[in-house]
Amino acid sequence: MQKKIIITGGCGYIGSHTVVECLENYTRKNGYDEDYVVVSIDSYLNSSASVVENIKKLTGREVKNYDTDLCDYEKTKKIFETESKDSELIGIIHFAALKSVPDSVADPVFYYQNNLNSLLNILKLSKEYKVKNFIFSSSCSVYGNAKELPVSENTPFGVAESPYAYTKQVGERMIIDFAKTSEHQKFVLLRYFNPVGAHVSAQIGEDPKNPPTSLVPIITLTAAGKRDKMHVHGSDYDTRDGSCIRDYIHVSDIAEAHRLAIDYLVKNKETAEQIEIFNLGTGNGVTVLEAIKAFEKVSHQKLNYELGERREGDVVEIYADNQKAKTVLGWIPKYGIEEMMSSAWKWQERNV
Repeated sequence: MQKKIIITGGCGYIGSHTVVECLENYTRKNGYDEDYVVVSIDSYLNSSASVVENIKKLTGREVKNYDTDLCDYEKTKKIFETESKDSELIGIIHFAALKSVPDSVADPVFYYQNNLNSLLNILKLSKEYKVKNFIFSSSCSVYGNAKELPVSENTPFGVAESPYAYTKQVGERMIIDFAKTSEHQKFVLLRYFNPVGAHVSAQIGEDPKNPPTSLVPIITLTAAGKRDKMHVHGSDYDTRDGSCIRDYIHVSDIAEAHRLAIDYLVKNKETAEQIEIFNLGTGNGVTVLEAIKAFEKVSHQKLNYELGERREGDVVEIYADNQKAKTVLGWIPKYGIEEMMSSAWKWQERNV
């Protein structure tokens, strides 16, 4: 019987790197009894069909992607029905969600509809088709402007600074309530901080269909001449250089954590808590201006940027206490800020 992992949003930024991580590790050569099959569900709302071909070039393996809106329950159910035939669905990794803070401020209804309805449908189907292991892509945004740093998994939720952040808070609560009615399923909520960078091969990276609002793709597009200049949103915060502080983490480190989370639930099915929460960050706070300087150093490019007004929805400062992920999952981040920036620039140069 084939073993399968369903990855929603598998053609997106973090999803595609996690698809590669699973394809390269869930194999006979790594001690598994067979090569696991990875199935993606991605409507290409903010991604591209070309990612599937790039994954094939990178791994040498086919990935089936269903171009389906997860908010359409009946169409999504047909996927589960098809993929569960003569197969064991080992787990679901649920990425599919919109993630832009400023876009969520501009169109909150769309964010609530997309992020929460899709999660509801996936939860219902995971129970119906007896998928025991569920990994949820959450965010450090659930902490808001935390009073104490670094934040641990026990840090209470703060006020959500954006509709996007609120969908993650609500999503986690939905899973907690749902789990009470589904005792045979286990869940891992991964709260990651600021994923950046690209695969070391430069075959896949951050390539949003819509104009990016995250720092690093804006940096690389500016350096490549695709933007005239970039804006630093806020230079008067109470930080060491006036700009916001974030915990930047390489996307491949994030991808590895998702695979380790599946492994953890499978190998500890009798002892793992029904719901486990892990922070995914390096534990180091980096300012926006420090990130820019790191990029300029590794790329030998001088960025054209200007200091601007604060942006609604932005948290001032946040970074992680990642000790739990290190101890329980055995997850150790491998990349520093300069390596993150170098990989992002290599990806951009390849795709100029």
